[in-house]
Amino acid sequence: MKDKLANEIEFTSVDIEDFYGDDVPSEDKFSTDIIVLTDHEKQLVNLLFTRLKNISPETLEGLANRINDVERLAKDIARFPSLLHRQTFSHEVQTQHTLAESLLEHRDGDKILHLPTKAILGKGFLVAKFHAFASMTKIAKNSNFTTEEVAKYKDATLNIMFTLMAEDVYLSLLEDSTIHIDIRREIAYSLILLWEHRSDQNVESIAPVLNSVWRARRKLAPAFGTMVGTSELLLLSIDMDDQWRQFMATKLGENDVSTAMQEYLFGLSYEKILKLKDILRKKGISAIGRDEVSTFLGEKIQTSYEEDFRSFYILYSVRRDDAAARKRMNLTGPHQTLEAHYMKFILERAKEKQHNDIYAK
Repeated sequence: MKDKLANEIEFTSVDIEDFYGDDVPSEDKFSTDIIVLTDHEKQLVNLLFTRLKNISPETLEGLANRINDVERLAKDIARFPSLLHRQTFSHEVQTQHTLAESLLEHRDGDKILHLPTKAILGKGFLVAKFHAFASMTKIAKNSNFTTEEVAKYKDATLNIMFTLMAEDVYLSLLEDSTIHIDIRREIAYSLILLWEHRSDQNVESIAPVLNSVWRARRKLAPAFGTMVGTSELLLLSIDMDDQWRQFMATKLGENDVSTAMQEYLFGLSYEKILKLKDILRKKGISAIGRDEVSTFLGEKIQTSYEEDFRSFYILYSVRRDDAAARKRMNLTGPHQTLEAHYMKFILERAKEKQHNDIYAK
């Protein structure tokens, strides 16, 4: 058993040779395979495998099988045509440039049948990888790993989740006509690269901030009274980086951003926030506790969440769907999520810096 497991944890299946057999692309060609595991993720997997070899061989075998399943899934997806290469179908030429322009075309409704097969299947790969790392986090926590070590597994799992979110945010921003076409075109190319590799460079800079905001949000006890969130915003920004504080300083005055922020802070929809404000005003109540929100609204409202990676995504997806519905029906309230507004801010600042650097030469 141990010899078998020792062979399984060598991670030879992650090597590109296993993806292509004898037809390995030369190193001077642009890689188009999915990034199954980053170097950091490989280190985390191997650390857990090494510890489990003596502690729990059975758990090790199950985990090794799960990782191998993720790798096999990536290998199967890699069989589909690269989104970065020129393809010709029935005399119609398709390139990453024609795909980018197609993504910029406005289409109402579900776009699933307009997206490349590799994009659809790749999302399933990320979900499978997320579950694998979520399991690894639990195993590390239950195997007496240090707090710092467990935190590394948590952060790796969150980064995978943020990559899933990034795809949603990119698709949402592509539909935002208030964003300059040049920036939207760059978003389209970023989305194509995300689909191709299932990794995103913007996530690396944004994930730590959103992770910190999420952790700070969980520690806050929102004042369900004025429902403005001023004090919460101040507390939320204390430990954030300069980029987040600049976002707050320059964008919070915009109504869509401020209402999206309130939804994020209070864990309630814009409509429920207005309803609760009105109820408290009529009753002459200045503030209520978190556990009283459901009573006043007359329906079960979950305003606190356990430290579960999926809770973050659930809250985000509800706000995302609500924002899309308001935008489609031209209703008042935020038409974008806080995450989308922050990503938009980052991309616009990057474009501005690029422009300034060019003209500074």
